[in-house]
Amino acid sequence: MMRPKLAFAMAADKTKFVFDGDGLSRLAQICDVVQEEPLGEFESAQARQTLACVDILITGWGCPMITAEAVRAAPNLQLIAHAAGTVKYMLDPAVYGAGIRVTHAADANAVPVAEFTLASIIFANKRVFELRDRYRADPSRRSSYALMDEPIGNFRRTVGLIGASRIGRKVATLLECLDCEVLLYDPFVQGGDPITKIAELVDLDALMARSDVVSIHAPSLPSTHGMIGSHQLKLMKDGAALINTARGALVDEAALIAELQTERIHAVIDVTDPEIPEAQSPLFSLPNVFLTPHVAGAIGTERLRLGQMAIEEVERFVAGLPMAYEVEPALLERLA
Repeated sequence: MMRPKLAFAMAADKTKFVFDGDGLSRLAQICDVVQEEPLGEFESAQARQTLACVDILITGWGCPMITAEAVRAAPNLQLIAHAAGTVKYMLDPAVYGAGIRVTHAADANAVPVAEFTLASIIFANKRVFELRDRYRADPSRRSSYALMDEPIGNFRRTVGLIGASRIGRKVATLLECLDCEVLLYDPFVQGGDPITKIAELVDLDALMARSDVVSIHAPSLPSTHGMIGSHQLKLMKDGAALINTARGALVDEAALIAELQTERIHAVIDVTDPEIPEAQSPLFSLPNVFLTPHVAGAIGTERLRLGQMAIEEVERFVAGLPMAYEVEPALLERLA
């Protein structure tokens, strides 16, 4: 039996650490790696020559859109193994039309997002960022001590999770290490779902009003765009925090900025819409905002998990075993 031919398609400058020497050796044991240098485009003669012979394409961040034309250029392609999160925006329907199977490493990317979220919840409830600023401004610690006497901290606090996605579920599990109450809003979760053993199902307004910290983990869909608007934000308690590691479009940013400018709530924001805010955006300067440049997902050595998951899927595929993270066409629409 001929060994499958494999190539990579991703941006090399965005995918450092995804595959190490051991990972490449594992792939070489079961596949003929056509070229280790990843394709950054599908139009050149060299790229077309590679596509013409591959059976398996491992993709990642920066992969060109896999168009109908690219599919026609790859008549032997059987599997796309995405060594990153969502594949939603990189696949033309022609991929599934050609019978090509697709798998992704979104579950691996969910691990650091959940870890980041847990840290953010703990820091938000302890008002760590405000304490840092007070200490810098007042080394005597008088203002810091005053805040410490407020009802802050993580004991018996209420955390609201919006969305029982793979990340939302991992966060709910991690929260079991805290003595806190967990609320969940997700209209698709039914009463018998295992997550209901950890979290109380409530409607969105109740979650916003009862939570000390609200963390967003819903997918970006037309129905969820702007789901957190002025009404929901005004329901939040004084001193509560909003954490967004999902997608910026889920929040009405103008409404969020307006509410933050009252200094009534604070926020940990890892994603915005647009992806990079305008240079004059108040999000860069508001003292009650902790803004990060979309880093909750896999960065640095955390990316190695993505490669390992893709390799494991390729190994299962080559062995004729069911893949653990296959993306069926019906699932694609619901992905983040």
